[in-house]
Amino acid sequence: MVYTVRWGILATGWIAEKFAGDLLKDPSTRNTRDVAHVVAAVASSSGKDRAERFCRDLGISEACAIYGSYRELVNDTNVDIVYVASPHSHHFQHTMLALEGGKHVVCEKPLTVNAAQAKILYKTARENNLFLLDAVWTRFFPLSIQIRESIQKGEIGEVLRVIADTSFGIHPDIALKETPRKLTYELAGGALLEIGIYSLTWVFQTLYHTLPRDQRKRPSSILSYMNKYEPTGVDQTTTLLISFPTSTPSNLPNSSSHGVAMTAFAVATDPDQKNSAGPAIRIQGTRGEIQVYGPAFQPTRYKVIPAKKGDLATTIRDVELPFPANGHGMFYEADEAARCIRDGKLESETMPWDESILVMEVMDEVRKQGELKYPDSIESDVVQHSNK
Repeated sequence: MVYTVRWGILATGWIAEKFAGDLLKDPSTRNTRDVAHVVAAVASSSGKDRAERFCRDLGISEACAIYGSYRELVNDTNVDIVYVASPHSHHFQHTMLALEGGKHVVCEKPLTVNAAQAKILYKTARENNLFLLDAVWTRFFPLSIQIRESIQKGEIGEVLRVIADTSFGIHPDIALKETPRKLTYELAGGALLEIGIYSLTWVFQTLYHTLPRDQRKRPSSILSYMNKYEPTGVDQTTTLLISFPTSTPSNLPNSSSHGVAMTAFAVATDPDQKNSAGPAIRIQGTRGEIQVYGPAFQPTRYKVIPAKKGDLATTIRDVELPFPANGHGMFYEADEAARCIRDGKLESETMPWDESILVMEVMDEVRKQGELKYPDSIESDVVQHSNK
């Protein structure tokens, strides 16, 4: 029996278009036959006209409700779950609005601006028996799942180091003109929260998440470098070194591991967009390494490279996993949300609440070291009710 969830789309920007477009893809094209999705309502704070245009451009059914305010959306009884796609500076307020409306929530990354806000959201979700997902879509890709399983099986031995980069190669002056939100101080802009979270995703999902839950340990050390974009004061380049008092998958006695997470606007991970510069992520173990190609947030190819053993020949395993139906890969996190709701789960084991909070705490520490604090109105963990 197919379990169908009815989605409400909160905000109508680029990321919402991609997510809603993926919801409309036939689930059978990705071999999904147990859950399905319906876009039941769309809301834009800019007004109903924008929401209508959003639906028209995507070919969403005329049965979809159209709203000019977010409050109307979360009060719609035909909506099961809300996808929060507003700027992350407003994620705390908008996710709380949805939870208070009795709706399950998938909120775009980063879930919040700081860990304090994330803790309140998860507490609220638990108290109201609602599912809440920090929508780090990359974690749900078959590619990511395969890589985590490879690590857990010990294919490259004990993993001790991960290097991950998410850098766009666009000068901040140009980025500010084309997408002002990404560098606007009042909207919690900057490389770390905007794109650096993907580098952190690879560090955490390989060095931390691949261990049994009771063996996962907080980082023992966080060191960082941050260079700010003078016109707005947000970070344009951030590099951090995270050390863990564990290794994976065996967590050997007296072991440790570390991840290097990099992000920048002005330089590029993949300058020619043909992967000529090599992998975006290198996962290095005692018996080889895994290289992940393509942007860190949306990779479709990886290699497993065994270490040389004397004169014995080694075989490189090269795997390509393109997204079916010309999708963007967001349907995988939507499928996960549907299954969790169906099964009465409040959190996904792939992106559990405690790990989501820990990632936010790491970014809090990096911002503290870089002396980057956003306006009190954005950092606040006080709920601000609004009719919009």
